[in-house]
Amino acid sequence: MDLVRNAAGRLVPAVVNGHAQAPFAGVGGHAATGRKAAPPVRRATDYPDDGDKRVKDLATALKKCGLKSGMTISNHHHLRNGDIVALQALQAAAKLGVKDLLWFPSASFPCQAPVIELMEKGVVHHIEGSMNGPLGDYCTQGRMRGLGVLRSHGGRFQAIQDGEVHVDVAVIAAPTADPFGNADGSHGRSACGSLGFALADSMYADRVIVVTDNLVPFPCIPWQIQGNHVDYVVEVPSIGDPSKIVSGTTEITKSPDRLLIAEYIARFVRESGIMKNGFSFQAGSGGIALAFVAYLRDMMRAAGVKARFVRGGSTKYLVELLQEGLTDYILDGQTFDLDAVKSIASDPRHVATSPFTSYNDHGKGNFAQMVDVAVLGATEVDVNFNANVVTHSDGRLLHGIGGWQNCLHGGCSILAVPSFRDRIPVIVDKVTTLTGPGDLVDVIVTERGIAINPLRTDLLDATRGSGLPIKPIRQLKKEIEAICGGPPARPRLTKQPVAVVKWVDGTVLDTVWGVEK
Repeated sequence: MDLVRNAAGRLVPAVVNGHAQAPFAGVGGHAATGRKAAPPVRRATDYPDDGDKRVKDLATALKKCGLKSGMTISNHHHLRNGDIVALQALQAAAKLGVKDLLWFPSASFPCQAPVIELMEKGVVHHIEGSMNGPLGDYCTQGRMRGLGVLRSHGGRFQAIQDGEVHVDVAVIAAPTADPFGNADGSHGRSACGSLGFALADSMYADRVIVVTDNLVPFPCIPWQIQGNHVDYVVEVPSIGDPSKIVSGTTEITKSPDRLLIAEYIARFVRESGIMKNGFSFQAGSGGIALAFVAYLRDMMRAAGVKARFVRGGSTKYLVELLQEGLTDYILDGQTFDLDAVKSIASDPRHVATSPFTSYNDHGKGNFAQMVDVAVLGATEVDVNFNANVVTHSDGRLLHGIGGWQNCLHGGCSILAVPSFRDRIPVIVDKVTTLTGPGDLVDVIVTERGIAINPLRTDLLDATRGSGLPIKPIRQLKKEIEAICGGPPARPRLTKQPVAVVKWVDGTVLDTVWGVEK
């Protein structure tokens, strides 16, 4: 395999799964050119006059879509670890005798571990999408026939829009739909909130199947997926368990160290002057991020400050901000708990968004750029503020990117990380897998101190004299290593690429290498 060294100094494949690649050229260094992809032109006369596109089952729908070996089939992940439709679609494809599929989920979860068996049988060739848990581990072992391709949420939309990935058949799990194919995620017994991750699939795929367990008479109001993009509708007893959308998320952390990290972040946001009337922020769903929201809420109340909008992944803690009048809107790409699902279904100020509006680097701007501060996590950071979110210190691929890369483009990106995990320091000389360039990482917050990127002289000036434990990152690293007994051992990697990490512009940022047995 030919490898080239990109602008980040990383060796990356020149060709991935038979397609020539552009190596990462630096932040903003790659020019977007060309025209958008488009699905085939269809005729309304080829569809039922009464608008009823129902077929009896998923296998029939896939057959009518002309699914063949070597095609690309896609799914979205709004039901997260409770989804059953994606696996059923691939198993139905297996029964049709189809082989060598490229599976293109917006993310995969442990509930889809049986896809490993389908890969062993040759039904699925490889996966391009976030791989959380066992599928990522399988990839790291070098057992997948093709290279995994990891993209951010915005990068996935960009890849479909630009024609980098052509989806032959999209299968969309919809908590509510009508026979015409209009679909919504915020109502029905399997309600999961926004269906924004499926938007690109619905618009650009050659064929689109909507699968629902809550068929309503036309029209399905509201709709996020337009039936005019949909070929077939399938009714099933269940599309999944919405209670499991909280998988991978937690309640507010109870760890004193992590609570201290959250408090430091909230104080940093206040002391730096970011927290002011009309500001905006985004925080994830992890325990530290949730605690940060709680601390910030108290500070906003005390200061009489109101946000214009907050970005989700939404949780009950953001919903409480909305209900209390501490923000005008929640702009929501993904609902992380059932309180948020209920809110998005009933409160017009809680608005469903998509990766097109929120994150697309090849669009006419996006919401992520307008967020004042984003609080994110990482598995590793290094002394140059580069960060890793996909592999662990042992090199195993266990996480996806999500919207993480896209959020780095906000006004201030803050990474919340504990000093060490299992006595393994989190701040290292060089991250195992580069997922975010240090140019865009502004602040790293641990329970033992805060490191501000020297490029952000404005933040250094604003927080001088604040009383926060701000220190150079190398000093912070040295203090942590003194506690842990030295730097962590480097992972034992093979020379076999098993996956690549794409940057938001479609270039290749880094390679994920196999792990020695």
